[in-house]
Amino acid sequence: MTMSRALDRPEYVIEADAARGVAVAPNASFFRQPLAPILTAVGVAVLVVLAISFARTNGLVAALWGAGGLAMAVWLRGGRGMGYDFGFGALVVTGVLAGEFLVGNTPLLSAMFTAMNLMEIEVAVVLTRRFVPGLSVNSVEGLARFMVVCAVAPLPSAILSALALDVIVGADVVDSFRIWWCGHALGFAVIGAFGLALQRRHLLIMRQPMRLAEGGALLGLIGLACYTIFSHMSLPYGFLLMPLLLMMAVRFRVSGIAAALVLVTIMAIGGTMAGHGPYHSFGAENRALLAQLLVLLGYMPILMVAALLEERDRLAERARAGRERAERASAAKSRLLANVAHEIKSPVGGIIGIGELWAGGQLGETSASQVEMAQMLVKTARQVEALAHDLLDVARAESGAVKVDLRPTDVVGVLEDVHRAMMLKPEAARMAIDVVVEGDALIAQADSQRLAQVIGNLANNAIKYGASGGVVRLCALWADGRVRIEVRDRGPGLSAEKQAQLFEPFNRLGLERSAIEGHGIGLALAKRLTELQGGEIGVISAPGQGATFWVELAAA
Repeated sequence: MTMSRALDRPEYVIEADAARGVAVAPNASFFRQPLAPILTAVGVAVLVVLAISFARTNGLVAALWGAGGLAMAVWLRGGRGMGYDFGFGALVVTGVLAGEFLVGNTPLLSAMFTAMNLMEIEVAVVLTRRFVPGLSVNSVEGLARFMVVCAVAPLPSAILSALALDVIVGADVVDSFRIWWCGHALGFAVIGAFGLALQRRHLLIMRQPMRLAEGGALLGLIGLACYTIFSHMSLPYGFLLMPLLLMMAVRFRVSGIAAALVLVTIMAIGGTMAGHGPYHSFGAENRALLAQLLVLLGYMPILMVAALLEERDRLAERARAGRERAERASAAKSRLLANVAHEIKSPVGGIIGIGELWAGGQLGETSASQVEMAQMLVKTARQVEALAHDLLDVARAESGAVKVDLRPTDVVGVLEDVHRAMMLKPEAARMAIDVVVEGDALIAQADSQRLAQVIGNLANNAIKYGASGGVVRLCALWADGRVRIEVRDRGPGLSAEKQAQLFEPFNRLGLERSAIEGHGIGLALAKRLTELQGGEIGVISAPGQGATFWVELAAA
């Protein structure tokens, strides 16, 4: 891909690539500005001069190398392709070489340091493109991988530079390696993370005066705390920084804490190398190491907290969007069920009327077989009518259209009514159906009509599916200050897997082809109606031990 093609890619394509984990350069418009390459080179040169002039600790090795982090971040954010990489590499060489000459390094040292810097920046760019999904540090995985890249990229150049300095100026190899690696890894981690975390959406804060003021105030407090700790004041107020940084991470996530860490790193390293701060009593080399370790191990982990919060935000947004989609789908399903139920009820009512007239001989003379067929027609039509009523109730319950009138309700009276209704069913002739009352004054806060509908559904299921046990009991009792209703049967029982699916609409647990009639919506409706009354519903069962369906309601 050429540089022009990389820069001309539309934003929606870039976002799609990032979603698939493809390395992209989101804000490439920076490079469309005529002065952008020159400004980048100037920025790199200035950082080289500042690092070498101010933070040099051992020979020609700096304690904080921001030029590498700046070059890596802009390189990654600008684009990709052979032409682009070659051009930007030349830009980096120009900036670093200019900075080396400005501070008075010899041509040999300048060339050596420039080559080492270019090598580690290229390694960092290649590794980041390869191992950091979407070049994003706004996730825990992306940030962790980026930190590993920041630690690995300076290793080859640190080793080669330490050996070269030993040969050229006789510097200690171990000290040179340690300070080079820490300083350059710190520059990559701090400035590189800030450069990759900053997105176009973060600039919208400029349109929100309150958020802008809050961010400015937090940065001001962090800067003030750093000044008191790492300036000539050297006050023992290090404990102030951590809560301020955590607050920045919570309020402004990765981009905010990355900006704060840039400020903290510059002030901590600069103040320490000037002989101030908590490590002023140590030698120059030890001061550099301690300041680097303080930032790397003490403050940088807060970036992970911010990345975790960003990830939580994204998951919450996905959950919210998923919930909204599910609610829309549920509302559409409820409307469909209601429409289907309404469309079924009218013609079914006509079929029932005609069937009853036919069976009663009011449409003309009928034979015994015709009467039997008419009765079968009426029975089937009534089953369809009951299904339509159940579908309508389910649709109303899910849409919140069902109204309940909660008032003190005699639970025993409701059970007696359900018992009388169940005894009229033909299936009940071969079963013993009892009402068992365990306690006095069993008055619940409920809607008597809806409660009877719930218990009726449970009892009807017990008669259909627990017929092999021959016994169904409707029980009322007290349980922890609440009124508990139980419908017990001695049927085949339910496995734990089936219990988990029991209250799902239209789920008959594999009995669709059995001789037992049903549509799989009775229990789902019972659950919804119970919840509307502020109650709970559940089941206790095991294979071969029957089932006990229970409902608990608040006492009146």
